[in-house]
Amino acid sequence: MSASSATERLQEELAAGPSAVVEQLVQILRDEKNYHRLFDALLLREKLALGAPLTRPTAFDDVPDERRDDFEKAYVVAAREVADLLLAEGKLSQAWVYFHAIRELTPLREALDKIVPSREADDKSEELIEVALFKGVHPLKGVETMLKTHGTCSTITALDQQFAQLKSEDRSACAAAMVRQLHGDLMHNVSNEVKQRMPFASPATSLRELVAGRDWLFADSNYHIDVSHLNATVRFARALSADQPELKLARDLAEYGACLASQFQYAGEPPFEEFYPAHQHYFRFLLNEERPLAEAYFRQKLEQEPDAQDQTLIAYVLVDLLVRADRFDEAIPLAEQHLVDADGDFASAFAELCEKAHRFDALKRSAERRGDLVTFTAALLSQPAGS
Repeated sequence: MSASSATERLQEELAAGPSAVVEQLVQILRDEKNYHRLFDALLLREKLALGAPLTRPTAFDDVPDERRDDFEKAYVVAAREVADLLLAEGKLSQAWVYFHAIRELTPLREALDKIVPSREADDKSEELIEVALFKGVHPLKGVETMLKTHGTCSTITALDQQFAQLKSEDRSACAAAMVRQLHGDLMHNVSNEVKQRMPFASPATSLRELVAGRDWLFADSNYHIDVSHLNATVRFARALSADQPELKLARDLAEYGACLASQFQYAGEPPFEEFYPAHQHYFRFLLNEERPLAEAYFRQKLEQEPDAQDQTLIAYVLVDLLVRADRFDEAIPLAEQHLVDADGDFASAFAELCEKAHRFDALKRSAERRGDLVTFTAALLSQPAGS
């Protein structure tokens, strides 16, 4: 419909009253699929009903205080309607604007789940990646799409940028996807070399079995996967939980990495200076394989570290492992000693830890030492009587 014919229809409706004009406007914009302006029109309708000024239909500051709740409800309804319409058109980024505004991302996440992206990068896959990964709606879908359309290198770079900002469950899911991808590629490459050297060898069921006793695989600084990709994926894998099957694959990746020539074993932050051996201990602890040996490795690191900042980094790792093993009575004193006073941001995490372990005595003690009267009072009131 041309602009002139639309304005004529609106003027014709004026005789039927203001509400009729606005309803006509809403219908015109819906028919034209002009959804952004439809949002404005829906709120214009609400402003008219409220008796508020009409020139700024989406503004809140000109709505009377006693009608603010009504306008907020109308805003949410309008945003939801427009978001659904945009989503039905496949306009993910535009739909995100409205879903994000009303904090209702579940419909968008569910829609992303149903999309099967092409294997080649195109505008649609780029938009999916932007919404899913970079806007955090469905990080796993974003990672899986990037692996398919951009490959491992670009995916690792993108995930590295977002990893710390993700929810813990999204970090675990993305880490699992990266471990599966890299482990599969590595198994394929190592298997090919073994077949070339030993054509009659029995097929291996795991990377660990494939590499065992075959030091010649690593002779002359040989490797079978991009070593920077291996390093990043093993680092991501620390986000895996003990019940995820990818944890065993991550352990095998760390064992493979420990066989590489020294120049390919890039050092990490404490306690992961010996990158792959330290991760072997980390994953084995979580898998309850040689757990006392793994624990001793990190405790020794902590005891022998002279630098206070590095002690804090090591203590974080050890406390995290103990907590994940439900060994709260050991984790809490370690956190009190090395983390509570060293890192002010750790206070809330320590409060959650004490609450989970019902150790309000420790929370009360640390709060008193830090002069935090609010936390002290919360711990005092939460502590069972007589304890």
